[in-house]
Amino acid sequence: METKESITELDGYTFYYSFLSGSKKIMEHQHDLNKMNVFPVPDADTGTNMASTIRFIIDNTAPKESFKETVDSIAEAALDGARGNSGVILAQFFYGLSRSFGQEAKVLMHNFSDAVKKAVDYTYQAIAKPVEGTILTVIKRWAGFISENVHKTIDYVKMFHDSYKVAHHSMENERMDILKNTNNVDAGAKGFVLFLEGINEFMRDRNIESLQHLTQDIVLIEAEDETIPLEMGKYRFCTEAQLSGTALDKDKIRARIEKWGDSLVVAGSEKKVRLHIHTDNPAEFFQDLYGYGDIVYQKADDMRRQFESAHHRKAKIAIVTDSACDLPQQLLDHYQIHMLPINIHFGKNHFLDKITITPHHFYDLVETSPVYPTTSQTNESLFLSQYSFLSSHYDSVIALNMSANLSGTYKNSASAAQRIASEHGKPISVMDSKTLSGSLGLIVLRTAQAIEAGKSHEEVTGLIQEWIAKSKLFVAVKTLKYMVRGGRVSAMKGAIANLLHIKPIITITEEGKTHNFSSAFSQKGLLKKIDKTVEEFVAANKIWNYCIVHAHNMPEALNYAADMEKIIGKPPAYIQDISPVIGVHAGWGTVGIGLLPE
Repeated sequence: METKESITELDGYTFYYSFLSGSKKIMEHQHDLNKMNVFPVPDADTGTNMASTIRFIIDNTAPKESFKETVDSIAEAALDGARGNSGVILAQFFYGLSRSFGQEAKVLMHNFSDAVKKAVDYTYQAIAKPVEGTILTVIKRWAGFISENVHKTIDYVKMFHDSYKVAHHSMENERMDILKNTNNVDAGAKGFVLFLEGINEFMRDRNIESLQHLTQDIVLIEAEDETIPLEMGKYRFCTEAQLSGTALDKDKIRARIEKWGDSLVVAGSEKKVRLHIHTDNPAEFFQDLYGYGDIVYQKADDMRRQFESAHHRKAKIAIVTDSACDLPQQLLDHYQIHMLPINIHFGKNHFLDKITITPHHFYDLVETSPVYPTTSQTNESLFLSQYSFLSSHYDSVIALNMSANLSGTYKNSASAAQRIASEHGKPISVMDSKTLSGSLGLIVLRTAQAIEAGKSHEEVTGLIQEWIAKSKLFVAVKTLKYMVRGGRVSAMKGAIANLLHIKPIITITEEGKTHNFSSAFSQKGLLKKIDKTVEEFVAANKIWNYCIVHAHNMPEALNYAADMEKIIGKPPAYIQDISPVIGVHAGWGTVGIGLLPE
């Protein structure tokens, strides 16, 4: 196609549609970027993270005539939606770019040249230990070429064409040794070069129509299987956070948290800081970070599970659940089960259930926090990223979520699955478990064993429907104090129950709703009523397995386990501390029994 006329002033519309064109290139090559992901760890998610970052920016910005307004909105959205090491680096680059302009509505080449050079400095300052031969080097070489050649042309079309070649050359020829040894280029660097390639194409053709329905038109093409399995990195969780405040000190924050891992990036401003780190202890990391500003966003991707999916998967069917599923970490790891966290909020501070907040830390905060915690469903964007990644590595996905009548998590999961399944052409079955906690854990465990035994996707989903209908959960609540604080029980009813020492037994109905099944006046009375209920259930059903769950109350859980073993004839499959997100409503001391018949 013949090149359009030159561009000597960059306005907001041109910059925005150039950004969309670059974004389209990244999303079209998402799987390829995942495949070449080697540094800093081979968790095969660079493409997914960059595409997720880009999608968030697109969904939260719109073109404006002013260049300054447009670049500011992109930078703001980038900080809010950045995912992964490369995503945070891109966010810091755009933030640096936005900080390097005044209020220009249109930008001349010499202004743009100065700004990209300053943006590179911002980017390097955000990284604790910058590593050359990666996306950093490519950005630096690209910006350096523009700065060195600004006197030769005032035409953005020519400058982007020539600087793209420089960036591509840097990506190919300035690689780290590990990339040379695996015959790879840095995935982040490749993503940035693809981004420039898309910008270059738009500058040349100005085809806005092809970008009007960008998020709907992306089709992800499967690449051939990889043949070189790599070694897992040092740390397990790719952890991110966003802090908000009025006088955030990035240097102090960096000094405080750098001990928790590597690949540390601290990006942003005095009002908004984006953090990225690889660590084995995301809960301890966030506990250390608590108080340095409001923690308004958290992410902790399990790189071990991602690595296994890409290089050492045990089955062709992936299993996904949410953190309302109480199943020990050893079993989650053994069967490579993917768990997405539900959100917990202490005022403005946000945590991820089971990942960035442990039961011990949770109950400490419940007692010391001026506000009682609330919960919110796992958002659709997290499911979109998860299903997109899994569909690139598995033949199909089965997801089991907590009861749709207790949370909107199932609805978000199903919506995301429908969108990704249509893009990849692979089945994703999202199932409403109509339960939670221990009984959900048993259903997920039995699903994993069925897949391990070689049953097909259709066979497994059919069996799951039967298991859902048969499962039972009985929960003995020690005190109604927490239900009163959480608004589940009125203060009047709570006061009466406390006065009369009433302790409820709660179960889950066939519709997946909570139901006050019975009550007692003491802990011993609770156990006796639970024993009788289970005896009646066992008399009518042959038990496949059962579990004991508790809210930080192991002594009482062991008492229940001893009684259940006498009744059922075998020890529980596991005894597990319930997830904090359930503890918000059930409260400290609660003990539950999940049962699943044959």
